[in-house]
Amino acid sequence: MELNYDTIVRSGLARQVAETIRAAIMDGRLRIDERLPNEEEMARRFKVSRPTVREALKRLAAQNLISSRRGPAGGNFVTRPDIDAVSRTLTGATTLLVGLGAFGGDEMVSARIETEIVCCRMAAANRSEADIDAMAAEIALQRQEDLSDEEFCASDVRFHRALVTATANGPMQLMMHTVIESFIPVTNLLTYRTRERKRTSDAHERILRAVEQRDGDAAAALMRRHLEGMHSEVTAALERRAARANRPATA
Repeated sequence: MELNYDTIVRSGLARQVAETIRAAIMDGRLRIDERLPNEEEMARRFKVSRPTVREALKRLAAQNLISSRRGPAGGNFVTRPDIDAVSRTLTGATTLLVGLGAFGGDEMVSARIETEIVCCRMAAANRSEADIDAMAAEIALQRQEDLSDEEFCASDVRFHRALVTATANGPMQLMMHTVIESFIPVTNLLTYRTRERKRTSDAHERILRAVEQRDGDAAAALMRRHLEGMHSEVTAALERRAARANRPATA
């Protein structure tokens, strides 16, 4: 195992130990399934306490970079990060930032426009029949008159998720996970009370048909039109929310 045990200073020890090990994993000095030294050995080499090593290992486990195994041949092993787990971590952090107001409505919709039109072109080139069926199923659900607002919004998320899946591109799916799982629910929360469901499902239908016909340019143009229409809805919703917040309280 190639680690530099002499780079640790006396402040933030657990973080530094974790970052040293993480760097070795990321640049390939530690390989997938390689077993780390035990806590006592690592404490000796890093010249820190065992609780410090234990805290560093917890940090690495939280980042899905190591996992523990029990038994005589057990210990802490370097693990290949799970894409779904990484996506959930990114989504959780982004959702928190959105909730704290780190991103405005304009930013979120603009990000969706520019990224989803790329997905449309890739989906048109790479989609499978299963992808088409998944998107069509969501459109059929969205056209049901007895569908609740919450169910409609959930179906909206699944439609766009299916579109991203149709790109058949792992890095794109990872990057888009945050946009789909964080931004869409927030914009839906702002607009679903006034959104015309038929207009949304019709837009989805047109996008689906363009993707099915492998017409990436048409699909991208339709997606831009769809999301730019949502942009005005989000802006109006935010303006109404701000007006209510600034309204003087009545006695």
